[in-house]
Amino acid sequence: MSESTGRAQDAVEEESAFAHPAVAPDRSAAYGSHPDQMIDFYAPGDGRDGAPLVVVLHGGAWRAPYDRLHVSPFAGFLARRGFAVASVEYRRGDGSPQKEGAAPLAGRWPETFDDVAAVMDALPALAERELPQADVRRTVLTGHSAGGHLALWAAARHVLPPGSPWRLPASPPLRGVVALAPIADFASAVKLDVCGGALHQLLGTGVDLESRSAHTDPALLLPTGIATTVVQGTEDTTVPPAVPDAFVDAAAKAGELVGLTLLDGVGHFPLIDPSADACAVVAEEIAQLAW
Repeated sequence: MSESTGRAQDAVEEESAFAHPAVAPDRSAAYGSHPDQMIDFYAPGDGRDGAPLVVVLHGGAWRAPYDRLHVSPFAGFLARRGFAVASVEYRRGDGSPQKEGAAPLAGRWPETFDDVAAVMDALPALAERELPQADVRRTVLTGHSAGGHLALWAAARHVLPPGSPWRLPASPPLRGVVALAPIADFASAVKLDVCGGALHQLLGTGVDLESRSAHTDPALLLPTGIATTVVQGTEDTTVPPAVPDAFVDAAAKAGELVGLTLLDGVGHFPLIDPSADACAVVAEEIAQLAW
């Protein structure tokens, strides 16, 4: 497929994914004082108790215009499949463009990472209070695109460099991670200019990027010892397959097996589009780890 054809396919798939009406959560709760420090909870559609808890971290290049609303249909889809779902909001770029006509700034340092660490630490107690049907002992973390990066990072906090403010003394209590088209390897993402320089903005300009990458690049935080699967469309032009491929290769070199499910002919957005077959594949990958 040519690059122009691939981008046209991506545009059509994005329109489909964003065409679904928002799905209201059953409950919402704050995990901090900032307006973006919120979690939406979705009860399992079958009403069962002891449902696995799926934590969803949305994508959008860590930029403010993309919030958890756009993955609410995906969260609702997972809930209808029998999962308890926690859809997380976190601080992103401040919404202001660098210059006229440019994309909004991506991410906040260190607030984006502060929030993901804080919400993962707070979730077990909040889920037990707000979503009693959830079995927090069977928690699976998933995220799409930039959210896939954050999901992989959250699962690797116990291997962060000593002195990191986000480091955990032991591995987090997760059944596993299902990363969807994740920005999982910084070197390849920068080389391919993924999301128009968003990665440089996330880490900050005029700083030691190598030092910050050591605390934030999933490909450098291996092995984790946590079951991990990557789901990737072969025709993704937003996060090209070379990016998660590099992460999977880095894991193998570190002695860890990361599952890679390639979906032929699929782009970036069907992974979170409830009307797409790819979304059902994602649910099955989550189920394999959760159950």
